[in-house]
Amino acid sequence: MLLNDEYFMRQALKEAEEAFANDEVPVGAIVVINQKIISRAHNQVELLNDSTAHAEILALTSAFNFLGSKYLTDATLYVTLEPCLMCCGAMYWGKIGRIVYGASDEKNGFKHIVKDNWPFHPKTELVNGILEDECAA
Repeated sequence: MLLNDEYFMRQALKEAEEAFANDEVPVGAIVVINQKIISRAHNQVELLNDSTAHAEILALTSAFNFLGSKYLTDATLYVTLEPCLMCCGAMYWGKIGRIVYGASDEKNGFKHIVKDNWPFHPKTELVNGILEDECAA
């Protein structure tokens, strides 16, 4: 059975729910390769007293460690909220193959900061709006 973007975004939403339960900004992320989740994370900024402990950063770090590689060219990162510019930088340097996010972030999302510039690796594919209403909630 081939799993789709909605299935994997629902997995990221489970991570966001965990963040919410822990009084964190409710953002969740997972990294998938060949239909298999290789890492999952949620925001832990408050828990770790670390402004860089975003779901995307933690999920990427876990994926790099799992693979023993600094690049994720064959991976898809699913995240419930539009990535900030810091997270975009991590995705750029990790050469992530595909990024799928749910809800836009009018305040801190990359689109509202870089406007028409592409903050990802040139080969990265971007998909947005998957389960947008659920992710925004």
